[in-house]
Amino acid sequence: MSTDILRFATAGSVDDGKSTLIGRLLYDSKSIFEDQLDAVERTSRSRGEEQANLALLTDGLRAEREQGITIDVAYRYFATPRRTFIIADTPGHIQYTRNMVTGASTADLAVILVDARKGLQEQSRRHAFLATLLQVPHLVVAVNKMDLVDYDRDRFEEIRREFTDFAAKLDVTDLTFIPISALHGDNVVERSPETPWYEGPSLLHHLENVHIASDRNLIDARFPVQYVVRPHKADDPELHDYRGYAGQVAGGVLRRGDEVVHLPSGLTTRIKRIATADGDVDEAFSPMSVTLLLEDDIDVSRGDMICRPNNRPAEARDVQAMVCWMSESKKLTPRSRLLVKHTTRTAKVVVRDLLYRLDVNTLHRDEAADGLELNEIGRVVLRSAQPLFVDPYKRNRATGGFILIDEHTNATVGAGMVLAAD
Repeated sequence: MSTDILRFATAGSVDDGKSTLIGRLLYDSKSIFEDQLDAVERTSRSRGEEQANLALLTDGLRAEREQGITIDVAYRYFATPRRTFIIADTPGHIQYTRNMVTGASTADLAVILVDARKGLQEQSRRHAFLATLLQVPHLVVAVNKMDLVDYDRDRFEEIRREFTDFAAKLDVTDLTFIPISALHGDNVVERSPETPWYEGPSLLHHLENVHIASDRNLIDARFPVQYVVRPHKADDPELHDYRGYAGQVAGGVLRRGDEVVHLPSGLTTRIKRIATADGDVDEAFSPMSVTLLLEDDIDVSRGDMICRPNNRPAEARDVQAMVCWMSESKKLTPRSRLLVKHTTRTAKVVVRDLLYRLDVNTLHRDEAADGLELNEIGRVVLRSAQPLFVDPYKRNRATGGFILIDEHTNATVGAGMVLAAD
């Protein structure tokens, strides 16, 4: 089996068939167990449905099954001989925007479903915008329920033109259109004879072959320190003076012998060893988890950054960012005091200013807004008590993303994307 992993999220309007599509992918790729299928068939029969409702494979919450909608993000895993997949089935309702942001934040690709009968809806536009805001590199527009429009090519082309015109306003780098019927499996795993006019690949074939290796930032070396490894084993001379710095490479390539700089001290040294669970390696790159051993003793602790002397992130206390607010109980307002979790560093922050609230449906900027409520998105300026080592989110999602935490309840109340360091 290939170790190549593709993370993708499904999004779109309510009842566009997201859960059914994922169920069809799992079913047709033979990635579900017989007892799972039996349970779905029993539930479908008890609800008076003639055939197995494959959406039940992902709509796991009781409220979801009662309402026939997706509420929470459901993660599913399956694999083919070419690639391993992690699917995030995200909800379509506007009141669950925060769940969609959560599911798409780590995705390499987003599948936007559009009902062939209804065309491009408000939620479809909103989710396409959110996917581009979250810098998801690849978008697939799956025009679903083609069977209900008699697999009409003109209808498919009309939706393609409409979405392409809308996407021109967004930062879209890779856009693909596929006509499908999730209910009947047309163009989901295999090419369908019902659409002889369509010359492109099936959805699964596209997912197996889309190129994602070049999406990683292999230029800017970034290593946020997560943990200082000191074994303190006195009877082992090799471990007596062992001092390693464990973490996950957040960008670039680190090689043994490379000159690196420690932030915030600014002291330079070289990498002596790169240790992994399987032994030492000569180089490490994103998203490998490794332990670095340095030639010189430097006071390094959790939250610090190791990078190249001539390629450093911005060291800033004031940061401009787009924030999706996720709290039901309180608003984000100027002077709000929170905690920020950025890479491995946690610091106190205050909201210095709210520049505008963004209407994700019309892209209108409301500069008179006095705060952000649940599921609202806006541009803010944060001031941190400690310097943060940030890159623009567009350049590096790992060092450009953060979460906001309520310092009293320790609940996650917001997610943000760095735009610039002031």
